[in-house]
Amino acid sequence: MSGVKFAVLPSRMTLITFKTRLKGAQKGHSLLKKKADALVMRYRGILKVLKESKERMSDEMKQAHISLAYAKYHAGETGLAFAVQECMKQQPLKTRIRNDNVAGVSIPMFQRGEVAEVSESTGMGKGGEQIREARERWQKTLSNLVKAGSLQTQFVVLNIAIKITNRRVNALDKVVIPKIQNTLSYITSELDELEREEFFRLKMIQKKKKNLAEAELAAQEKLRLAGEEAPSALDDFKAETDDVIA
Repeated sequence: MSGVKFAVLPSRMTLITFKTRLKGAQKGHSLLKKKADALVMRYRGILKVLKESKERMSDEMKQAHISLAYAKYHAGETGLAFAVQECMKQQPLKTRIRNDNVAGVSIPMFQRGEVAEVSESTGMGKGGEQIREARERWQKTLSNLVKAGSLQTQFVVLNIAIKITNRRVNALDKVVIPKIQNTLSYITSELDELEREEFFRLKMIQKKKKNLAEAELAAQEKLRLAGEEAPSALDDFKAETDDVIA
């Protein structure tokens, strides 16, 4: 990116404008870098908890299926079907969604709501104790599934946000800021060159004025000695130089 710059006309106003843009780009880069660090910190924390949750889910699902098999064995297909129908009269599990904010990124979080009360008649017949145990086991498993799903969703959202933020940080660091700096260097060099040319032009004008003044004095001195008055060539040159400077 050493040779890439904006196509601008070098001037003092352009120099001030690009200095302001450079400050804004550097400040934006700093803020986005801090945002990326905050997102990565939260991302790593969620990753650790998610890994532990998934490792537990295997054993919990295994135990839940075993408890269901016990309930089916003791209560039979009919007793288990009746217990399921009793539970389905009202919604057994509710899930709420709320949003958390991390460095300006909205992250959805799932939370288990209140568990509906089950009729006390459930389990009064054959295999009732095993049915209650299976229900409690599956409620616990569902709660952990909701938690794991919430963590997985947060993991995906943060992963996307981190990638987007890193792309913006890299764009500012590798493209925008170097391009502005190259433009500032170009404008500064051009303005310095214009100043050197102007200084050289003024020195040449002063030198020519001085030479003409000396020549005019010499001519006047000669004419004075000859008794005549010399025309002023310096006045004509001053008029010409004033027109050039204007």
